[in-house]
Amino acid sequence: MTAGTSLQRTKIRAAIAGEALIDLIADPKDGKFTPCLGGAVYNLARALSRQGVGTTYLNPFSFDRLGQDLCAQMCADGVVLSQPAPIQAVTSLAVVNVNADGHPSYAFYREGVADRQVTSQQMQSDCTQHEALDLVCCGALALDPRDQDLYLPWLKTQKALGQCIVIDANLRPSVMPDLDSYRTCVMSFLNEADIIKVSDEDLAHLQLNGATHLEQAKHLLANTKAQLVALTLGAEGAWLLTASGIAVFAKEPSALAVIDTVGAGDSFLAGLLAALVNLAPKQKTLTTLNALSNAQTHQLLGHAIASASLCVQQRGCVPPTWQEAESWAEAHPSVV
Repeated sequence: MTAGTSLQRTKIRAAIAGEALIDLIADPKDGKFTPCLGGAVYNLARALSRQGVGTTYLNPFSFDRLGQDLCAQMCADGVVLSQPAPIQAVTSLAVVNVNADGHPSYAFYREGVADRQVTSQQMQSDCTQHEALDLVCCGALALDPRDQDLYLPWLKTQKALGQCIVIDANLRPSVMPDLDSYRTCVMSFLNEADIIKVSDEDLAHLQLNGATHLEQAKHLLANTKAQLVALTLGAEGAWLLTASGIAVFAKEPSALAVIDTVGAGDSFLAGLLAALVNLAPKQKTLTTLNALSNAQTHQLLGHAIASASLCVQQRGCVPPTWQEAESWAEAHPSVV
């Protein structure tokens, strides 16, 4: 696959901050590990750029071979690096075990790593360099309570400037020493978001009110400032819920030949955001978000699902381009 192009590609519309790491993916047959470039936020930056949205990544990369591989791939996908100079800290690692259904579980090695060597002040400064910026994205391991003083002030400032704040919950409770503190921290981030992406597993970890995942997602929407909540259910499809009362569901019409699900949620979110931007390319994304119709919400969800579907049919995170996702959605219209 090659990076896509669109009207959005000429200017930076999205700033993304958070982890970039190497996924060491275990083969369930022989236990051998395959190194893959990854990290939810890293994947999102690549995926969004490949969908044609001008994207900048705010974290630095390591001088080591792994860091330079991460850097090279991100540049190849068209992402603009706010911190292009390599630093001495090493690259973060994630050990990924994939079960028989292709679903991953993670263990992380993240002390003193390169992607955590950022400051809120530097991220603010980098964002001011892009006049067209109006999407600010964060999530996953950046929601660690130990890093909230880096990311939360930055997000609050960007929100005050009128940017559309996007948070991917993408919880990793297995690597957090204090789960109660972690849940509280995640909710602090979600309270700043205009767009929230959560999976059914995320909702279970957050322990929100509601007898079903859909009820929990509605509770989240009602108790935050979000205008849109995206709830992903894996092979069972996804919901988009808006603060104006729209609720749409869709799923693939038939089972996919899943290789693994690494990066599927990241590709879903990138597809959603790219489709949102492309509804009104010259308009502020937040303005477009606040005026979504039912038909437009269905359109966003269809493109997001197509983006995820293409990703799961590859090994590791190989996000589709805008054109590839559009072609898949046309050939395999979602069941609603």
